[in-house]
Amino acid sequence: MARRPIALVTAAVLFLEAPGIVAINAVMAGFVEAQSMSLDGMDPDAMVAGTWGLGIASGAALALCALVALLAGVRDRRPGRFGRALLIGCAIVHGVLGAVAVALLGWEAFAFLVTVLGLVVLTLVAYGEGYEKGAGAPEEAPASA
Repeated sequence: MARRPIALVTAAVLFLEAPGIVAINAVMAGFVEAQSMSLDGMDPDAMVAGTWGLGIASGAALALCALVALLAGVRDRRPGRFGRALLIGCAIVHGVLGAVAVALLGWEAFAFLVTVLGLVVLTLVAYGEGYEKGAGAPEEAPASA
């Protein structure tokens, strides 16, 4: 199985997606600020700050997930417990966003999100529970005494 290329492609896609999500939130913050939108009487400036905060936090989380996938691919070792939890969370978020995106944005957005979901899950499965570096190599015979 091509573990390394899968993990490296996953890392590249997540690294490209991180600034994209920040840019989308920047556009939304611009709309909120230009129209002085509020939610149930909240201060519009708080809405703008919240949108920026969510965008930056989401971009940082995606970059961290990309870093975990990159390290897994470079080292050819499965991520640690925290890294696996991060990638699982990333997969769940992409699945939920994909389900919402198909109704709101169309099939193209759904296809992109599900492709990223598939890459993240494939990375997790490729470096699964039974994976150890060199597991497919034949064992050496013990030396005779």
